[in-house]
Amino acid sequence: MTLVQTSATTTLPGSNCGLCGYRTCDALAQQLETKPDLIGRCITRRDNTVTPTVGQGPGLLGDTLPTWRDTLGREFDFYLEHFPEDPGPREIILPHNPMLTREMEIAVGDFMIGRPLGMSCGCPITHCGVVVEVDARTGVIVWCVTGPLGAREQGFKDIGYYIAEGYEGLITQTRSEIKIGMRYFFQPRRCMLQWRHSGLVNFINRSQDGLQVRVEGLWIG
Repeated sequence: MTLVQTSATTTLPGSNCGLCGYRTCDALAQQLETKPDLIGRCITRRDNTVTPTVGQGPGLLGDTLPTWRDTLGREFDFYLEHFPEDPGPREIILPHNPMLTREMEIAVGDFMIGRPLGMSCGCPITHCGVVVEVDARTGVIVWCVTGPLGAREQGFKDIGYYIAEGYEGLITQTRSEIKIGMRYFFQPRRCMLQWRHSGLVNFINRSQDGLQVRVEGLWIG
């Protein structure tokens, strides 16, 4: 996934989610040349005027901070970014029928669709993504959630409902000190709804890109 630069200050996410009404981020970028107001259609765009700086105190705070509220006005503690080498957020999932992992012969590189149901988030949006790890014995799958373009073009495997077991990613902007064993409200940077999530941080590693974390025990709200 490649970020699409549209101006000196605004970058489209490159997720090709289609929520703006255009098939790809490149298509929207072309329209922005003559219709700049269309930028408001992109709910996951990144404003480069907000530049986080890792290492400024325990909260990794940059010079300019976001409002720390989701689209429903609820406060959260940090943004969860995806790893630079990944095409999207890394999600650890388990199909409601774990046997599907073997029956459907899920393999690394497959495109899938599914929806997290019930206590494990209850997200109303069907997720699309590409598989990066598979455990055929337990049925656990790790995939990177992306926009639907890849699934549309190359076909996909539909696992139906699944349990979202955890997220792995980076923290570069936070208003709280991050500690193992603490539960936080957070917002995945590329969440299409821009809703806050909650989860327990059970792994932390400081890297040059930010704090690498694993967050489990997920729910939305």
